[in-house]
Formats: sequence, structure tokens, C-alpha cells
Amino acid sequence: MASSDPHGLLFAGLFLLLALGCLVGALRAGRRRRLLDDTPLSKALGVFVGEVQIEGVCVVQQPFTSYLTEKPCVLYNWKIQEEWQRWETETYKDGSGETRTRTVSKRGWTTVAEGSESAGFYLKDETGFLWVRPEGADIECISFINDTYTPLDPLYFGKGPEGAISDSTGRRRFFEEGIPLGTSLFVHGRARERQDIVAAEIAADPASEMFLISPRKEKDLSSSKNFWYWFLGMAGVVLTTLGSSILCKNLLPTVDNKIIFAGPFFYVILWALGWVWMALNSLIGLRNRVLQAQSLIDVQLKRRADLIPALVACLQGYRNHEAAVQTLVASLRGQSGTSNLVAVKPQLLALTEAYPDLLAVESFGELKNNLVDTEDRLALAREYYNSIVTFYNTRLEQVPDRQVAALASLQTATLLQVEGLERAAVGVKF
Repeated sequence: MASSDPHGLLFAGLFLLLALGCLVGALRAGRRRRLLDDTPLSKALGVFVGEVQIEGVCVVQQPFTSYLTEKPCVLYNWKIQEEWQRWETETYKDGSGETRTRTVSKRGWTTVAEGSESAGFYLKDETGFLWVRPEGADIECISFINDTYTPLDPLYFGKGPEGAISDSTGRRRFFEEGIPLGTSLFVHGRARERQDIVAAEIAADPASEMFLISPRKEKDLSSSKNFWYWFLGMAGVVLTTLGSSILCKNLLPTVDNKIIFAGPFFYVILWALGWVWMALNSLIGLRNRVLQAQSLIDVQLKRRADLIPALVACLQGYRNHEAAVQTLVASLRGQSGTSNLVAVKPQLLALTEAYPDLLAVESFGELKNNLVDTEDRLALAREYYNSIVTFYNTRLEQVPDRQVAALASLQTATLLQVEGLERAAVGVKF
């Protein structure tokens, strides 16, 4: 039996480890693609708590000005690198195994300056604004500049440091990227309640499977994840074949070469099992989001039932109070026509101190705004529920998700219908 080659075994192990890494990366990309496809787009006003994705224009009251290109941004980062070239002495072994030295020329880049600025921003769509905290997100920025300059260019010393590094070649590379103000963005993450005001925000959350901010559309992001799923998966097959071939030649040189294909075969089996595990978890997560969407409708119905009657009662009392004040003012005016105006002046002053400005018109306008906002929230919650149910039911009917769903006995959900939908609708009467 021939002795095994240690270097060959090392390469075989390396190829197999890389194949395993490709499999993990492929399943991760596939999981993220399904998460993007299975989460419907929400409106800014309709974002509540949970996994959401939204498209809108980024805005902020006080934008940053990028350092190199001076663009108004919601966030940016920049870097300046300087090239060097030097002669270095290195040791090596010749063909006979003797240690020797030689002088070689080496080049490289050293970062001489860098910086960044980032803060929260609003995402605006046709329904309103949503606050986004980008810390901890996977951010895809837009490139502003990525060029190399010499000292003859004004940018070389205008933005870069005055001094030069050791062994400098006189070339600097300027790099800057960010998100300009007004850029249309796609955001996928977990929404939560803000701590400063009663509103939702999207921020980093350990429970979130993905927090992504990108200027690309959802369709492009999904296609990219799908590409990496298949590319990494097939790369794993190739690496497994190479690793198995080297391993068999070193450990089993007399065995039939067909055994080499045992490695790729088991890799494909492991890939299929990983897909089933990924798909099953995805369907269960989608079912849980359906249940959450249903509960959000109940939350908005509860909000309507609690808020509107209280506003109506408050405004009704305010209206009665205003009517009483107006009656008293009319009575005093009538008295002033037959008596000295100075005599009723103390009563008017007391009335002014006891009753501040009466703004019934503004109060009715506020009630109207609350009614519209409440019904809009409820409509968006219903729309989101129907969207997520449609995604869920479609998955359960597709092959091979249909067979995977049978493993967990997952059942289709029911869309909201007009008949019997209204639950204790609140009437507004005065």
C-alpha cells in the first residue's frame, strides 16, 4: 500500500472544509431570499411591531455633508490610502533545501486618513414618515468617489494630510461612499415602538433575521440572494469532488474510482436536507407572521374602541361648556346695553380668567384627524394581513413547499372578507 501524502491530505481537508462553508453560505442566502419574498411591503403609517420591509425616500432635517465630495447625506464613510514601494529582504529555501536570502521589491497601500458620520433618518412614502436607526444594519451605500490622484491634483493635499509616508510613490487613492439625501431606499428589519414618541421605528434587534438598508429594489435583492444560493451550492459540489478525489488517491489508491463520487453524493443529500430544514423554518416563520398580522388588527380595533369614544366625550363636554360660556357672554352683552359697561367689567374679567380661549373649530378638526388616522391604520393593518396570508397560502400550494408543509401539518389561512368584518364599530354622535 502506498504511503499517503501529508500535503495531499491537507489539501483534501481544506477543500472539504471550504465545501462545508459553501453549503452554510448557500443555505443562509436561500433563507434570506425566502424572507425577502415572503414579507410584503408595508406603508410608513402601517408599520407596527415585527418583521417588516418598506420602500421610501430618506430624509432628515440636518443632513451630513460628506468630507470628500461634499454631498448632503444621511450617512457616509471615506478613506484615503497612500501607495508605498520598498525593497525588502526575504528568506527562502532553494531546490536543495538550503536557506537563502534575496531582495525583492514590494508595493502596498497604507490608510493615512478616514472617517464616517451616521445617524437616524426618516423614510418617507405617501402615507407618512418612519424613523430608521441604521446602527447594526447591513448597509449598501452608493459610491461617490474611488480614484487615484497625484500631488498635482488639488484633492491630493486639499483633503489628504500634508505629510507623506515612508517610501511613498506619490499616489493616493480616495474612496467615499454613502446614502445621499432623497435616495429611494429599501429597508428590511424589525419594527418596534419608539421610546420618545408614540410611533414605530426600525432598528437593530437580536431577534431579527436580517436588517438590510439598500438603494436597490426588492426584486434585485432577491435575485442576488438566489444567485449566491446556487453559486455557493454548486461550488460546494465541485470542492467536495476535488477533496474526495485527493482523499481517495492518498488513502484508497487501489479502490475503484467510482467511490470518488460518494463525497459529492453525500454533499447533495446534505444540501437537500438543509433545504428542507430551511424551507420548514421559513414556512413556520411565515405562519407566525400571519398570526401576528391578525393580532395587529385586533390592536387597532381596540385602539379605535378606546380612543374615539374618549375623544367624542371630551369634545362633547367642551362643546357644552362653550355653549354655556357663549350664553353667559350674550347675557352680559344684553345687560351692558341698559347699564354702565363699567359695571359688568369685573364679571367679564372673571369670565376671561375662568375660561381660556375657546377653540371648538380646532377641536373638531383634531377629532377628524384622529378618526381618519385611526381608520387608515386599521385599513393598513387589514391590507397587511391579507398580503401576508396570500404569501403564506401561495407557499403552501407550491411544489415542493407543499410537501414540506405537510411535515408540520400547516394549514392555509383565511383572507378577511367584507361580510362580518366590522366588530363593534364606533359611532360619533353629538
